[in-house]
Amino acid sequence: MKNRLILAVNPGGTSTKAGLYRDEELLFEESVHHDPSELEKFSSTFEQMNFRRDIVLEILKEKGYKPEELSAVVGRGGTFKPLESGTYLVNEKLLDDIRDGSSLQADHPSNLGAPIAWAIAQKASVPAYFVDPVCVDEMIEEARLSGHPLLPRISLSHALNIRMVAYKAAEELGRPMNRLNMVVMHLGSGISVNALRKGRMIDTNNANDDGPFSSTRTGGLPVTGLMKLCFSGKYTASELKKMLLKKGGVFAYLQEEHVGRIREKAQAGDKKSDLVLKAMVYQMAKEAGAMAAALQGDVDAVVITGGIAYNPWVTDLLTEYLSYLGKILVFPGEAELEALTRGVLRVMDNVEEEKEYR
Repeated sequence: MKNRLILAVNPGGTSTKAGLYRDEELLFEESVHHDPSELEKFSSTFEQMNFRRDIVLEILKEKGYKPEELSAVVGRGGTFKPLESGTYLVNEKLLDDIRDGSSLQADHPSNLGAPIAWAIAQKASVPAYFVDPVCVDEMIEEARLSGHPLLPRISLSHALNIRMVAYKAAEELGRPMNRLNMVVMHLGSGISVNALRKGRMIDTNNANDDGPFSSTRTGGLPVTGLMKLCFSGKYTASELKKMLLKKGGVFAYLQEEHVGRIREKAQAGDKKSDLVLKAMVYQMAKEAGAMAAALQGDVDAVVITGGIAYNPWVTDLLTEYLSYLGKILVFPGEAELEALTRGVLRVMDNVEEEKEYR
């Protein structure tokens, strides 16, 4: 059955996004920005749920649609306990776990996607879903060991966009995704590079913990140097966290995080800007090479996505580094609402089976 209306919801740190699709056709997409003072009124992230739900319902009303017209509602999946990739029905067990919070791996607004979808779906008497949450964990056992048992490697990545572009790459290659091996690189404010073996994400770098540095995150760092920094007495734990995740990477070197503006300085002759950008791409390429090794060199394509992929000089340089691996495919940006909707349609069209959160 076609002509299905699917509402997709993506709560972020400073915004709530909603989009309505008729099958794969986007009818509208809206993003409501939240002033920090507006969110500070709530004592916890979960307490923002009704506030954000009402925003989505108001958007739907303003666009001339009613919840009763919907066929399904889908919300972004959060930092739940480790899960396989796929499209999941939102159920009471998930809602209880989110309320309790003990199984969440981080406190992030993406955890609200499923509860918001559920609340709206209840009004419409339709199913609520979440798709490929950031906690997708399909890592092989060898990939989990970091070098110390107290510090296991954890799978948190841009799984939603990564798997969507993997499907698109498979369509372009004319083969099912579950028969392909790919290195998929998500290049944004955080960078995650992934090894997909026959559709499964067997390894990934955690964009907060390791891998390449990005515009604001440090990626992996020299361990002994970081240890000395932590015990120097110069920084509190919160200051160090900000230094590593919000003021690291390109920003730490140049006091600027906008890659496009820095590129302009580099082209104008600023050698330091040029060096830092080349070093960032160099680290991206090294991580891609590592993931190709995880696939034992059997790579059908390298897929590049994320906001930084809009910069041709980045993708051209990566192509120079990585073309020996095979075909390079570029899908710039991150279309999370589209990815959520595609996940629901795969279930509705019996391409995949829906999964149950347990």
